[in-house]
Amino acid sequence: MSGIEVSGAKVLFHIGPVAITETVISLVIATLLLGICGWLCGRNLQKRPGGRQVLVEKGVSMLRNLVVGTMGAHNASWVPYIGTIFLSSIVGSLLSLTGFLRSTTADLSVVLTWALMTSVIIWYQNIKRNGFFGWLKGFAEPIAVMTPMNIVSEIAQPVAMAFRHFGNVAGGGIITMIIYTALALASTALMGLIAGTVAVPAILIALGILLLVLGMKKEKTLRKILGIVFAVLGVVGLVEYFGLLQGIPILQVGIPAVFSIYFDLFSGFVQAFVFSLLSMVYIAGACPPPEEKTTIDK
Repeated sequence: MSGIEVSGAKVLFHIGPVAITETVISLVIATLLLGICGWLCGRNLQKRPGGRQVLVEKGVSMLRNLVVGTMGAHNASWVPYIGTIFLSSIVGSLLSLTGFLRSTTADLSVVLTWALMTSVIIWYQNIKRNGFFGWLKGFAEPIAVMTPMNIVSEIAQPVAMAFRHFGNVAGGGIITMIIYTALALASTALMGLIAGTVAVPAILIALGILLLVLGMKKEKTLRKILGIVFAVLGVVGLVEYFGLLQGIPILQVGIPAVFSIYFDLFSGFVQAFVFSLLSMVYIAGACPPPEEKTTIDK
């Protein structure tokens, strides 16, 4: 999530009075990616499916089972909506892995729009079931004093959903930026110690080669890893000492990828699932199962 900035999305250019930000570009790209993937997955469907079609059908079946299991079989028609939110959230979060695109879910306006869409659906379903005045009457129940609290609750629901998703994604981006900065400072300090004299890099290279040879002979993985690390540090120290390259951020190689696996992949999937699950629960509350009709034998 290196593309996330605390100050928000940058304005890239204007189309008339409309400001085109980094988030808008990422949204367009995410939409195109989902559209292209949907077209590729849905074309040339066969009665005897191949490997690609089997995977697609399995994914759709898992999504439908999740929606039906959470919302009930009578709400199976909401599968496309839940699937769209889930996939849009995942793709939008993963765009930051490119290094130059901003994560769409790191923009509060995006996730707040999704949350408001869910709220509008809930209000529409309540009005459809109870009528407009019946919906308004619900704000005054059980007693009139509760009306302000009920109104605040309706407003807080989409806000809480949006901030939960946005806070986790943006927070992960901020933590990643701090880690990158700390590793850059640590790299400068480490290279200052290693490249101070030519002896230190030479010793590190010799020690690295020795550990690598011993590790290969005795099949010791730890020795191999340490040997490679010491040898690389020694070579980089020599490069710094002779002034061939300056300011090599050696500690920024590989280490940030570990944090990216969590913040970009694991956390992105978790937040997409939680947001979709909350949407299912709230919509299911507004769409109860139809009343069973009983017939009386005459």
